[in-house]
Amino acid sequence: MRPYADRPALRSRQVLADLALLAWAVLWVVLARAVHAAVLVLAEPGVQLESLGRSISDTMGDAAGVAEDVPLVGDELSAPFDALGDSGDGVAGAGQGVQDAVHTLAWVLALALVVVPVGWALLRWARWRLGWAREAAAAGRLDVDLLAARAVATAPLPALAGLPAGIGAAWRAGDPGATRVLAELELRRLGLRSSDDHGPQDTRARRVLDAGP
Repeated sequence: MRPYADRPALRSRQVLADLALLAWAVLWVVLARAVHAAVLVLAEPGVQLESLGRSISDTMGDAAGVAEDVPLVGDELSAPFDALGDSGDGVAGAGQGVQDAVHTLAWVLALALVVVPVGWALLRWARWRLGWAREAAAAGRLDVDLLAARAVATAPLPALAGLPAGIGAAWRAGDPGATRVLAELELRRLGLRSSDDHGPQDTRARRVLDAGP
């Protein structure tokens, strides 16, 4: 399966489409990275909350340890400090939860910014590029008569109008030159060159097509 057309005009459009898709993808990836970094700033309060909770838990834990060393009443004295230490653990857990939520939001937004616009562009690009590749591969397997019939059936009216008068009648009569002209018209639409471009009929066909609009 060929990736690009033979003729420069269509090949240039294909290369530009490929480069445009690449640039579009890079643009949205860069934007997604920027949004991801910006959203992560929202996690800073969660970091501070977690740090505060850890600090309270550690301080109360130390105080509870000291209180437990008091003879006879150590357990009673350490109980309030243990409770405050548990509260500090809860605050730290809440801070961690805020951070997790912000990180999840940052990744979801970043992925959405890449998947939606790049996926939309990729689908449009693939439909055109892969569609052309299938048509080009199929055209390479067709003979001149089928290519000519395809041109008669589907070629744009301005392209057909630009052919010399009598081409249709000559083709119906089985004239090889008229058949070659119409086949070349279809190949040109696909940006392809015939495999025997140097034959006399192909030269005449190209002369007729080049003289058209």
